[in-house]
Amino acid sequence: MKALMIGNDSQLQAEISAQGAARLPPVQLAATRAGLHDALERLLPDAPELVLLDASEVEPGEVDLLERLVQHYPLASCVLLTRTPQHELLIRAMRAGMREVLQLPLVHRAFHEAMDRIEIERGVTRMRDGKALAFISCKGGSGTTFLSTNFGYALATLADKKVMLLDLHGQFGDATLYVSDQKPAMTLSGICSQIGRLDGAFLESSLVHVSHNFGILAAADDHTQEMKPDHIDAVLRVARQHYDYILLDVGRQIDALSLRALDKSDLIFPVLQLALPDIRDGRRLLDIFRSLGYPVERTRLIVNRYEKNGRLRLADLEHALGADVMHTVPNDYLSATDSVNQGIPLLQLARNSPVARSLAEMVELVTERRTPESRGLFDRLFKGGNNEPA
Repeated sequence: MKALMIGNDSQLQAEISAQGAARLPPVQLAATRAGLHDALERLLPDAPELVLLDASEVEPGEVDLLERLVQHYPLASCVLLTRTPQHELLIRAMRAGMREVLQLPLVHRAFHEAMDRIEIERGVTRMRDGKALAFISCKGGSGTTFLSTNFGYALATLADKKVMLLDLHGQFGDATLYVSDQKPAMTLSGICSQIGRLDGAFLESSLVHVSHNFGILAAADDHTQEMKPDHIDAVLRVARQHYDYILLDVGRQIDALSLRALDKSDLIFPVLQLALPDIRDGRRLLDIFRSLGYPVERTRLIVNRYEKNGRLRLADLEHALGADVMHTVPNDYLSATDSVNQGIPLLQLARNSPVARSLAEMVELVTERRTPESRGLFDRLFKGGNNEPA
């Protein structure tokens, strides 16, 4: 959005400009005016989408000028900034069409929340009601991080969903490396240490962006002692408002943070391989879920590196665990290893590989897009070519 700022406070102008530039999409401070008289004498040839008025120095007799300004920019969203509430000014401002009032000194979180409301009202963005999907390893080495990161990319690419992945592995989390070569500018612990300023813009700017609508919040660094279960609540609350799906790479350890993440998840995907140690640990994990009172329908088993001709059968696993397998991911070691080593999503590197096709099927299962139209989309996407990069 292009914004007009009215007021003499250069420091406030710089602050608004910096906070606006940090948003996605950005709020661009296109012009400034010293006061209401200046704003009316020098009208912008291209009407702004946003008008911010610092009312600190507005005199009672200038209220009529405010109404004239709003009439000149009838399609603009207007925000009043004030240090001391002025009853008459506020009433006249509201009648003139100003729908947002922010107290000065500027509280960044309040500013971004106001921008969120304005963007939703203008149709620039929309408030979402995202689903949280937790991926958890039944046994170390099950391939959970590979699946969660590549599924996130597939979900964003094939279903055109806005997706965020939260790496909860702690100091040894490396989810970003599976699909990107970017270095995280912010981690989960960094956000938790500034939880008071958490909003949609801050969260979005903290992600490693793998694609335009898929980002990863890197695992905590060495400041995990600052993180609390309530912080996970806050991150998920904001993320649900701004993303269609929030993927939680929980790892294997059950602690206070991972338990809170599992509590808040809509679905839980235990990942295991078709081997006796995995089945044994999978049964223990499902027993924990039952003791926690998790409904059976919230748990969806995924078998990774599945081979049809193996000695153990899916029926054996389901009988041992007392649960059905939702999905199997075939064993395709070379394609998966190439993807991880290059830090490129498998769907982008080898879109015709068996694992890529399996990820597409999983997208259909999760989004319930099993329709002729979606089937045609996936067929067109995967037909032709021989594992060439997309």
